[in-house]
Amino acid sequence: MKKGLDYTGVSVVFFCHDGKGNVLMNKRSQNCRDERGCWDNGGGSLEFGENAVDGIRREVMEEYCAEVLECEFLGYRDVHRVVDGRKSHWVGLDFKVRIATENVKIGDPHKMDDIGWFRLDALPSPLHSQLPKFLEIYKEK
Repeated sequence: MKKGLDYTGVSVVFFCHDGKGNVLMNKRSQNCRDERGCWDNGGGSLEFGENAVDGIRREVMEEYCAEVLECEFLGYRDVHRVVDGRKSHWVGLDFKVRIATENVKIGDPHKMDDIGWFRLDALPSPLHSQLPKFLEIYKEK
């Protein structure tokens, strides 16, 4: 059975920032299950028995090789999509995360072609389909 397809999956979704107005994003590689070539903020599946903040710390380290300095829970979203012709359902636990910037690099080269720092008013394109909704919901935070 697969998370998100055969039963509702739970993911931690994070927008990493440096505390100076820059956000870190990654370009999804051709090895990703979907939205290849799109710029994404970051996230991953919560593991069984793991609390959400520990999941954020693990995922940020795996994806960006960075330490989490501050972590703010923004809210949650039900994410209903179609992946390879199958309906999927995830509950996304959304966070704003300030990270230590000195060691940032691609931690998962299999899933990322590039990473970069961007201002919110100058994001790269194309964006992951879920990112505009994330930004709209949390623009005030």
